[in-house]
Amino acid sequence: MDWGTLQAVLGGVNKHSTSIGKIWLTVLFIFRIMILVVAAERVWGDEQQDFVCNTLQPGCRNVCYDHFFPISHIRLWALQLIFVSTPALLVAMHVAYTRHEKKRRFRNGEKVDIEELKNEKIHIRGPLWWTYTSSIFFRIVFEAVFMYVFYYMYDGYQMPRLVKCDAWPCPNTVDCFVSRPTEKTTFTIFMLAVSGICMMLNLAELCYLVIKICMKESRRTTDKNMNVHLCFKNDKSSLLALASSSMPTAGILLSLQKVGVERTREGSSAQRRSRNHKHTVGSDASQ
Repeated sequence: MDWGTLQAVLGGVNKHSTSIGKIWLTVLFIFRIMILVVAAERVWGDEQQDFVCNTLQPGCRNVCYDHFFPISHIRLWALQLIFVSTPALLVAMHVAYTRHEKKRRFRNGEKVDIEELKNEKIHIRGPLWWTYTSSIFFRIVFEAVFMYVFYYMYDGYQMPRLVKCDAWPCPNTVDCFVSRPTEKTTFTIFMLAVSGICMMLNLAELCYLVIKICMKESRRTTDKNMNVHLCFKNDKSSLLALASSSMPTAGILLSLQKVGVERTREGSSAQRRSRNHKHTVGSDASQ
């Protein structure tokens, strides 16, 4: 398998990733792909050839190996890495589409620096934010699914030394021995541990992106409310200044209105005092 092509594609995505995404990509290449290519393939090798059963019945060893190891660990890990790396291609395609749109605007007459466009880092916002977070979500799902598949398919994460098989065409229950079981168990646990670390990094990056966008929206709302308040305050001050300086008639009208209100209140008070006095005189006369 040509892992160089995959590295070249993901390396382009790495330039537009967050710091946590760059750490994830480093762990993916060093502790998963490199270990798989350099060490794990040599440890497993042709494991079916080293699978030995204490019988000479034709086909018995092949059937028993297929029963206990339906898919090779190496091939399943390779399939897992392909599935985990595929969502990052969505980000690469989105970035390529964005650059293509900018080049199209350049051909239509807009001023765009081609050299700057090639080296430009596209920030994770808008539609790219949704593409990036979706790719992280699918990465987490694929990692979890493959960890479950490993546990379900091989009945745990430990490589057995001896398996007993009674499948046809074996004449009876035969003992089959797995080569280098301890070494294979060590590699299996190591690869699964690195897979768990990648899942934690993906979760941390997803939480970081969600918290960042929430804080940005909250800050934007706060700034908008402050701008509205300042505009209202400035407009109110301007109106008061305009009324006091360039519109003296308004001040006179306000004064006259206040005098009219005070006179109305005084008239109402005088009427109430007059009615009270009449009521008092009437009560005294009746007595």
